[in-house]
Amino acid sequence: MNSSYKYLFGPVPSRRLGRSLGIDVTPFKTCSFDCVFCQCGCTTKLISERGEFVPFEEVCAELERWLREDGKADCITFAGSGEPTLYSRLGELIDFIKARTAIPVIVLSNGTLLHRPAVRGELLQADIVKVSLSAWDEASFQKINRPALGLMFENLLAGECAFRKEFPGELWLEVFLIEGINADPEQVRKIAAAVAGVRPDKIHLNTAVRPPAEAGVQPVAKEKLETLCGLFSPRAEVIATFSVAAGSAGELGIEKVMDLVRRHPATAAQLAQSFGVETAAILPLLDDPRLQTEARGGETYYKCR
Repeated sequence: MNSSYKYLFGPVPSRRLGRSLGIDVTPFKTCSFDCVFCQCGCTTKLISERGEFVPFEEVCAELERWLREDGKADCITFAGSGEPTLYSRLGELIDFIKARTAIPVIVLSNGTLLHRPAVRGELLQADIVKVSLSAWDEASFQKINRPALGLMFENLLAGECAFRKEFPGELWLEVFLIEGINADPEQVRKIAAAVAGVRPDKIHLNTAVRPPAEAGVQPVAKEKLETLCGLFSPRAEVIATFSVAAGSAGELGIEKVMDLVRRHPATAAQLAQSFGVETAAILPLLDDPRLQTEARGGETYYKCR
């Protein structure tokens, strides 16, 4: 995709969604959480109040341009480097997309604002909404997610339950597990009990396979994650590794690589998969001084300095 886009990125291969065109409508690390495990690093603007952080008309113009010049993706996903429901015109953007294309619209959210009826209403036109729940009480919520002032676990859970009752689309829920923090079977059983009240269509287990915000965060072994899947109903699925086919090939350049790793730190092999090329074609670009590396699980991840 043309690197001149400011608010769109990809399409990139997603572990859950196939080739996904991303839309990022919040400035880098503007979020209602400061999760210890976040692959984008620590939150620099921790807020719970919504705003029009990027110009609505400019995002619409980029979407129209992409639909005209490309328009090929398995889904259009609100994601990126912050919490998308903080964007005050999210509902209008979803309506704008639905009026112009049949490509499914996905919203990846931490669920913190779903206790507000207006926010729930804005998401009703989406095809899939993915929320998260990685704690079981207020103390674990504060330790893992480090929410903005005034956000409480009971409101998060109540909001997700209320949204389930209203939302006609598919509701997915992601549980992020960290070794030594929330991955003991008894802790996971408590999370599973909370998740059961939400009644999601799918449950995904994730862990810190990419470099996290806090250096002490340790991933849960895949074998252990698999044993924990049966504690959830419906049975959870481990999504902690890439498992989709390569993205479309195209003209390769460092700016495209930068655009991806700015939001999603990745290995050379994962980048090659994103662009549909051999790993050897990516390696010369990775010497760029704007990139830095971090070891995780025996692999080297590239991210922006």
